[in-house]
Amino acid sequence: MTASGAAPALVLGWGDWLSLFVHYLMLSLMSLGGAISTTSDMHRYLVEDKGWLSQSQFSESIALAQAAPGPNVLFVALMGWHVGMNTGSTLAAFAGVLTTMVGIMLPSTIFTYQVAQWGHRNRELRAVRAFKQGMAPVVIAMLLATSWLLATAGPQRSGWPLWLLAGVSCLVIWRTRLHLLWMLGAGAVLGALGFV
Repeated sequence: MTASGAAPALVLGWGDWLSLFVHYLMLSLMSLGGAISTTSDMHRYLVEDKGWLSQSQFSESIALAQAAPGPNVLFVALMGWHVGMNTGSTLAAFAGVLTTMVGIMLPSTIFTYQVAQWGHRNRELRAVRAFKQGMAPVVIAMLLATSWLLATAGPQRSGWPLWLLAGVSCLVIWRTRLHLLWMLGAGAVLGALGFV
């Protein structure tokens, strides 16, 4: 803490920015279920290992990007923005957005494009069909890890009402054709009323 009581600004060197970029490049290749499936490792790296983000900045980045219209990957940009803003510089915030977004998008975009072309040409091969079926449990497990991380992030976000809501939501989504926005709206109302 400084004399004024505010936390000191984060100081990042070129090596730190490169490390952030390379980390997001690697996460990109693991993001089979989308970037959201790698949030547990983003949390480990940004919050636990480096201390570049607070727990609340991390959770707020995900929540805001998921609630906002547009692509869900925007939470990655918000994390980069927060890292840059924690240095005390708006220019660094834009550098953080560029670093994290290019890092997460570049490898997976190129890989996805190439694999999609190959998979489409060879869609009848047994190995291609087996790969698609085999990847489903991996993606589900990565999404469950993300859910666990978000559900246990703070003292207000734990307890049986949250788990009950999650279980009921899963059953409703699985067994009905109810649109996801109704489930999000119900969760928002329950959260605003203080039930979860």
